[in-house]
Amino acid sequence: MSHPGHPVRPATPERDPGLQPERTRLAWRRTTLSCTVAAVLAGKQALHGGAGPLALVGAGLSVGLWLAFVVLANRRIHALAHARPAPMRKGTALGAAGITVGLAVFAVAVVR
Repeated sequence: MSHPGHPVRPATPERDPGLQPERTRLAWRRTTLSCTVAAVLAGKQALHGGAGPLALVGAGLSVGLWLAFVVLANRRIHALAHARPAPMRKGTALGAAGITVGLAVFAVAVVR
């Protein structure tokens, strides 16, 4: 029933708590795989053909960033295993974005 001045809202369907967190977990795993490929390619490029010191530093930093991303992603994947996962914290999101940008910057350093 509607009361004057109060519109009737349609009933919202119940949300399946398993599907969205599962998709998010899979996205984190795909992103971790992409970071792994980027770090491996950076290492291969740096070590192939006697790379200079800048390339070696870039490859080393890429591996360090990769390790940081693996830890960050693993924590988030475990957090998503709960029935009602907590929203991602701002620091985690900024960390993931910073690592992604850092990997891109070090990839450029390795290629040059």
